Amino acid sequence: MPKVVQGDLESLSPEARDFIETNAKLCQPECIHICDGSEEENKKLLDIMVEQGMIKKLNKYENCWLALTDPRDVARIESKTVIITQEQRDTTPIPKSGTSQLGRWMSEEDFEKAFNTRFPGCMQGRTMYVIPFSMGPIGSPLSKIGIELTDSPYVVASMRIMTRIGTDVLKALGNGEFVKCLHSVGCPLPLKEPLINNWPCNPELTLIAHLPDRREIISFGSGYGGNSLLGKKCFALRIASRLAKEEGWLAEHMLILGITNPEGKKKYFAAAFPSACGKTNLAMMNPSLPGWKIECVGDDIAWMKFDEQGNLRAINPENGFFGVAPGTSVKTNPNAIKTIFKNTIFTNVAETSDGGVYWEGIDEPLPAGVTVTSWKNKDWTPDNGEPCAHPNSRFCSPARQCPIMDPAWESPEGVPIEGIIFGGRRPAGVPLVYEAFNWKHGVFVGAAMRSEATAAAEHKGKIIMHDPFAMRPFFGYNFGKYLAHWLSMAHRPAAKLPRIFHVNWFRKDSQGKFLWPGFGENSRVLEWMFNRIEGKASAKPTAIGYIPTDAALNLKGLGDINLTELFDISKEFWEKEVEEIKQYFEVQVNADLPYEIERELFALEMRIKQL
Repeated sequence: MPKVVQGDLESLSPEARDFIETNAKLCQPECIHICDGSEEENKKLLDIMVEQGMIKKLNKYENCWLALTDPRDVARIESKTVIITQEQRDTTPIPKSGTSQLGRWMSEEDFEKAFNTRFPGCMQGRTMYVIPFSMGPIGSPLSKIGIELTDSPYVVASMRIMTRIGTDVLKALGNGEFVKCLHSVGCPLPLKEPLINNWPCNPELTLIAHLPDRREIISFGSGYGGNSLLGKKCFALRIASRLAKEEGWLAEHMLILGITNPEGKKKYFAAAFPSACGKTNLAMMNPSLPGWKIECVGDDIAWMKFDEQGNLRAINPENGFFGVAPGTSVKTNPNAIKTIFKNTIFTNVAETSDGGVYWEGIDEPLPAGVTVTSWKNKDWTPDNGEPCAHPNSRFCSPARQCPIMDPAWESPEGVPIEGIIFGGRRPAGVPLVYEAFNWKHGVFVGAAMRSEATAAAEHKGKIIMHDPFAMRPFFGYNFGKYLAHWLSMAHRPAAKLPRIFHVNWFRKDSQGKFLWPGFGENSRVLEWMFNRIEGKASAKPTAIGYIPTDAALNLKGLGDINLTELFDISKEFWEKEVEEIKQYFEVQVNADLPYEIERELFALEMRIKQL
């Protein structure tokens, strides 16, 4: 056994000890370090990374660091992210033709082979860090615990920001169950070939595997956030959605915000948008409407469960923000800007010669004489013709630094959700906001979500992609069964079902200009939703749902807004939309599409016919 340089294996539960010892024998690290989560430990790890050239200190800010990765390791890789179950149908519906777009299945045998060609000896010469982490406030009845074994100090430093780690977690765990997470960058020492940017990774052999039946996540070859911080998408969405199905709750790709009206009345909303569609901006919005206040509970993931009284209670299982940097500015997200310039790890952004950071859309003029080095470590000027920061470059910042964190953001019982919002980038055809007729119709609206593709994954170009519930890359089990699970919430005794809405801030006119100003002005749409839940705002039924009556949307102080165009529901557009959705359900969900969803689609088709 490698020697333990920090912590005490003997003090751990038999299951935790066995997990660590088995993998230490397999991966053969030089030593084992059990993380306590302390400030002192964090300092040491940052020093080690500076020494290895993996990060550098950004002298302009307090305790901020910059990592530049190997250019082959910059995003989640959906093609190498798999779920292992006995039957393919446990993971995804069997498509009518082609391959499933709702997850990637791998057989148990294929995984065994893949595992055995990758992990033996993969940590030679490196330290195996043991990270006990809690998703959600330590000790909350809605929280879950994991232990991640990794050979990357970058992962430890990032997990310390994104989750709650260390000794307190081990105390809370006791002899309880935990999700087993194993991660290796796949670069045993001595190296076979030199590193690029001192960033260890193994792109040829990258694999991110989930074994829901064994409550395990096994990731190899990538040091990038979504592939290596296993608490994030892997646990908080893929494994958690499966636990949620078994235990009767929901694990969703949703921000959570609190909104208080001028009379002091407060409501909480959860909202699902695909990556890079403005989730973080909405979660941290400064409302333009006087007297309204928005506070942030979380910007990415919501775990939600009905309590005894029938309220849907939500926690943010994370402890930090792993946000897309490009496009973040004082104009687009002033509260993010106030959050990210201390105790933050930046990845793949550009660096300024005065020890600061820079990216596309930062909206800050460069001071005279200050130069920029791009994420590729090259001199950069605005006329270079390529971006200075990678489109998926990130900040990793503690949530507690956000000036508008909700007072209840760490409340163990969660906050009561009264509205659920779906949305995406739809340049054409989809109105600014509409409300579902009822819960079933709302589940259909989530299932039919489509959006322009984004940089957060390896897809290219501006194509409209299906992204049901903004969960397409994150379902932990068969999407048809997931829909049935959502529908089943309506049958819970005493459940107070939230209202469901769909928004689209991104509709354009024929000149390609946005019809709606967005950002802080989106509070006007939230006001309408808030008042709908209160039974105060008026709406009119349309073929696709309720939309605000002409006077119901507060446009005071806004310039010229073309409401007719913004809310236009074109028969021709929606006939095509219905066809697309029908095609998608038929091919992709096939035999697993719940009858209720089929019926909702048919009803929509009939309503469109009558336009």
